[in-house]
Amino acid sequence: MPNQAPPSVLTFAGTDPSGGAGLQADILTFASIGCHPLSVVTAITAQDTVGVDGVLPMDADWVNDQARAILEDVQVSAFKLGLLGSVENIAVIAEIMADYPDIPLLIDPILTSGRGDDLSNDEMMEAMVELLFPQATLITPNSLEARRFAFADETDEVALTSLDESAARLLEMGSEYVLITGTHERTQEVTNTLYGNDKLIKAYKWERLAGSYHGSGCTLTSAIAACMAHGLNMEEAVLEAQEYTWQTLKNGFRPGMGQYIPDRMFWARDEEDPSLNSGDGSVKAH
Repeated sequence: MPNQAPPSVLTFAGTDPSGGAGLQADILTFASIGCHPLSVVTAITAQDTVGVDGVLPMDADWVNDQARAILEDVQVSAFKLGLLGSVENIAVIAEIMADYPDIPLLIDPILTSGRGDDLSNDEMMEAMVELLFPQATLITPNSLEARRFAFADETDEVALTSLDESAARLLEMGSEYVLITGTHERTQEVTNTLYGNDKLIKAYKWERLAGSYHGSGCTLTSAIAACMAHGLNMEEAVLEAQEYTWQTLKNGFRPGMGQYIPDRMFWARDEEDPSLNSGDGSVKAH
């Protein structure tokens, strides 16, 4: 008799040859938390651990064909969106998402690389706001992205805007929840803040680790998607995913000359506590 299949999570993302971010990061994270990874390539990038040198968007018809083929075959428990590549891809993905309104949709609204390379232009931002945010269960911008999306027409005010006000505007755009991450803020600890139901739900404080990491945002959003695929509610998934992501950063490694990469399989190399990953999608915090 065949074994019961693990929950499947589908990511729409660009490739990353370094394995630090993007499609590869999503796949590693899903698998690490006990999900079956499904993937649609939205763009091919030329990048390393230092930065992004080029982005080649996939043709929108190919994005559509990849997604429709797998969705007609496999039951998906959650969607995760990362780098989308073009306005045309965003439009196609929005049409696909509209056909699956009961499946959680988590969006990591990527605007730049860790080095600051632009990965989304104003037209793509506008398309995300108009077509995807209203369908989102959760969007996970960092603090810089949150201010840019919330105050796109008020450039001079962005640097002075509170994150609470940014979150309020993002919720008005239609997403059910917003999680703003605080790694870019000049604070002693990293504070990630979850908003929903037109209010602040909870602020989570984490020890700020030394170093710069490539793919931490991809890891966090993918981990939340994986936890939700296992049946956790939003607050449970956000907490579990942060614990998991913090451990991947704590155990991060530097394979090249640039940023550190989160170790999404840290538990497989943890000799002191091989039971850290419980096998049911949950992660025990130290």
